Amino acid sequence: MRRTALAALCVAAAATATLTGCLPGEDKADSKKDEPFAGLTGAEITERALDATKGASSLRIKGEAPDEESGGTIRMDLALNTKGDCAGTISMNGEGKAEIIRTGDTVYVKLDEAFLRAQGQGEGQMETDMVVEMLAGKWTKTSASGPDSEEMTGFCDLGAMLDEFDGGTDAQRGGVTEVDGTPAITLEQTDGKDEATAYVATEGKPYILRVVSKTPGDAGDITFTDYDKPVPTAAPRGEVLDLDEFAS
Repeated sequence: MRRTALAALCVAAAATATLTGCLPGEDKADSKKDEPFAGLTGAEITERALDATKGASSLRIKGEAPDEESGGTIRMDLALNTKGDCAGTISMNGEGKAEIIRTGDTVYVKLDEAFLRAQGQGEGQMETDMVVEMLAGKWTKTSASGPDSEEMTGFCDLGAMLDEFDGGTDAQRGGVTEVDGTPAITLEQTDGKDEATAYVATEGKPYILRVVSKTPGDAGDITFTDYDKPVPTAAPRGEVLDLDEFAS
């Protein structure tokens, strides 16, 4: 897992292929009054979408995107809020799954065997087997401020994620469609080999609903849902291993 994957996920999995493209020129504002965002250019719609999305107190991100450091693929389904709370799952290259809940200063994590073995590559077989025996399929907890929690808690930083969104785009207006039943307008961008499509809600607040990058080597598909809904951060039931006690 890498904290840098967070930025890639937030802005559709590529440093250049999202809402910050460089397509020359500017589309003309739609003059049809019955069209969504009538009279606004793609750039103006994007600015409204960015303002609305950055103003959200919580949201859920789901999908996959490349991790710049490892060259692998991060898959994520996480609900998170501006307080740093989060709950959901993370995986790297389809090799197992990590479940995470952060509430306040406590982080709960449950790793399956496949995830632990993938993370233990390069370590000795005996050491990896011991870690699997102790942790696989079991909930653990530790302080969110501890050094061992840094990578996991990085995925829960909604403020940092929203800071990655930027304006100044020359995105072009596309057609109208739906994202999981929510009416949306598409914003298209192309810059050389970089190609991306953003979907913005046309009813209620103009939240960003989905971003798809088709850039070779940086392809990703992320959806954004559950805006301003509570994050389910109830502590796991049953036995929980306190890793801070093992370290002390």
